[in-house]
Amino acid sequence: MISGLLKEIKESDVLSELKTFDTRYQENDTPDVYKKCLSFLDLTSLNITDNHARIEALTQKAVEMPEHYGVPSVAAICVSPLFIETVGVTLGNNETIGIASTVGGFPLSQTYLEVKMLECSMAVENGADEVDMVFDLGEFLTGNYEEVKSEIEIIKEEISGDALLKIIIESGEIKNPSFIRTASLLAMEAGADFVKSSTGKTPVSATPEAAVIMCHAIRDFYEATGMKKGIKLAGGITTAEQAVHYYTIVKEILGETWLTPELFRIGASRLANDLLSKITGKPVVFF
Repeated sequence: MISGLLKEIKESDVLSELKTFDTRYQENDTPDVYKKCLSFLDLTSLNITDNHARIEALTQKAVEMPEHYGVPSVAAICVSPLFIETVGVTLGNNETIGIASTVGGFPLSQTYLEVKMLECSMAVENGADEVDMVFDLGEFLTGNYEEVKSEIEIIKEEISGDALLKIIIESGEIKNPSFIRTASLLAMEAGADFVKSSTGKTPVSATPEAAVIMCHAIRDFYEATGMKKGIKLAGGITTAEQAVHYYTIVKEILGETWLTPELFRIGASRLANDLLSKITGKPVVFF
């Protein structure tokens, strides 16, 4: 681990910092910010009931949304590996919206490394621009950091720079603020392009507290290495108000340069409807 970046984080300090953003939330509660949040969105469908027709319809709506509502395109469509080609075919020549896929035995990540490698390579071969994989949380919690890091490095090499690698640390299961920071740093050092908070499949997913800790880890990593890493917040983010809160945290800690789809994502589905409703001033159920 990079020397000097590991440190103890007090929950009370995180909560105190969040309070300092209160007035900033209000300032950012505007239609322009809602539109920016749409542009950061990984429009996600990861349900056991998903099928090709459903994913095709979701993707087609995402393609039509900018013209229909006068808003930016979402950053990506995030689906299970089975539906990568469906998204690609439906997108056609649209190069604005990326294709993201969960990989590596998502959401538990409790499968053979060889299976994770194969799933990642197949996802990229079939058209994924980005892959989202849970790191080995069980080994991390036992302190076996080298094994966790090694697996991420192997997956990074497997996709050979052909896709962005988003590593999910499942912050709601880690809970301890200092460990959330350590997990974020470990993922970045191992080659993650993004650190992602959650799968959305656990009782606690993204939280403002975790977002603060992750942002500070990303900022400190950048200052130590010169490498900019992205942040993705996912799980339970359903309202424009929540999106604005996360936007504000990223802006205040990481700065304006992180407020692009290249460095900031929000993983959600229902959030799109609420953002569109706030932008248009009338109820929208588009997705």
